[in-house]
Amino acid sequence: MTTLRTLFRQRPFTLYLATRLPALLAAQVQTVAVGAQVYALTHNPLDLGLVGLSQFLPFLACVLPAGQMADRFDRRLIIAACLLLECLCSIALVWFSAVGLTSAWPIFAVMVPFGVARALMSPASQAILPNLVERDQFASAVGLNSSLWQFTTIVGPAIGGYLYAGFGPTFVYAITAGLMLLGLAAALAMPTAPQQRGGHDSTLRAVMEGLSFVWRRRPVLGAISLDLFAVLFGGAVALLPAYAADVLTVGAQGLGWLRAAPGMGAAVMGVCLTLRPIRRHAGFAMFGGVIVFGLATVVFGLSRNFAMSLAALAVLGAADMVSVFVRHLLVQLETPDAMRGRVGAVSSMFIGASNELGEFESGLTAAWWGLAPAVVIGGVMTLLVAAVWMALFPPLRRLDRFSEH
Repeated sequence: MTTLRTLFRQRPFTLYLATRLPALLAAQVQTVAVGAQVYALTHNPLDLGLVGLSQFLPFLACVLPAGQMADRFDRRLIIAACLLLECLCSIALVWFSAVGLTSAWPIFAVMVPFGVARALMSPASQAILPNLVERDQFASAVGLNSSLWQFTTIVGPAIGGYLYAGFGPTFVYAITAGLMLLGLAAALAMPTAPQQRGGHDSTLRAVMEGLSFVWRRRPVLGAISLDLFAVLFGGAVALLPAYAADVLTVGAQGLGWLRAAPGMGAAVMGVCLTLRPIRRHAGFAMFGGVIVFGLATVVFGLSRNFAMSLAALAVLGAADMVSVFVRHLLVQLETPDAMRGRVGAVSSMFIGASNELGEFESGLTAAWWGLAPAVVIGGVMTLLVAAVWMALFPPLRRLDRFSEH
């Protein structure tokens, strides 16, 4: 608890959390509303996948240059500019919903600049965190930051489902726009963090330095790519609007709780990791988390009971939190500050691919095979990925203490 009090006494870190909280909450609320609105318009699971794809393609195009930007320019100002763009996207959704939608394509169009904003903000928000706290406090700061994210994944979907069911999408998007503005105000109030500037060469070679850095460090490469393929195949969360409507028949409020369940499990695990960070057997913990993630995905795919589905999603979220914690610590502590933006961009590119491209993969396979087979096969594929990566990356499997690498 002393470490937590020390962290909260540091004004730059507190303002960083104040920036993150409303922005993350807005994103979670908006995600529920977008998924519910798109499925209500089309009743096609493939369109749920297209929501992810419309964010992933611009994300993929922008994230590596965004890493160079995060190493060259003030990371605080980058975060503020991206929050402004996300706010404008929410305002556009307000307008589209207010005038009436007969097609999902306007929503897909808004998700494109939203994906650009996420791409530009992700490396900067990752890279700025080590500049705000002392190195010996970084593990606890990561755990607290991750817990904050997981808190929003609990509260945000529940709020989003309730507001969508009671007031409709226009009201929900107006709330998200307001939350984005609160995050923007906190970002502008944050003092400029000390930062070693790098990546001054604007050539493609400089942009690609992050990829080269990751490629040379096998544990980092293994950790990032493991997350990519595990979550790519285990993207059950993308199909929750269809599960809530057609399988579990629990409506928009039930969808909110289903979206919140992974965050519930992850938040509990995040608190545990904040108070007792992983310091030994890190590789074992990471692979164990991925394996449990895959098993929980299979259980969710087979479940037809609302309570069992919630429990499976909670376990899934807790397991994912362990692997995310190890990966984030490994990437940040292995990377010099002048390279953190570009390496963070590589990590964000892999994570973005696993999330948004995973949503598209889930929607596509659900359209082909049906909801349950798509989820179960995805969980089995996640288990296979874990087994293959344990063989391909022995240094990651044997990783014990972070300080040894």
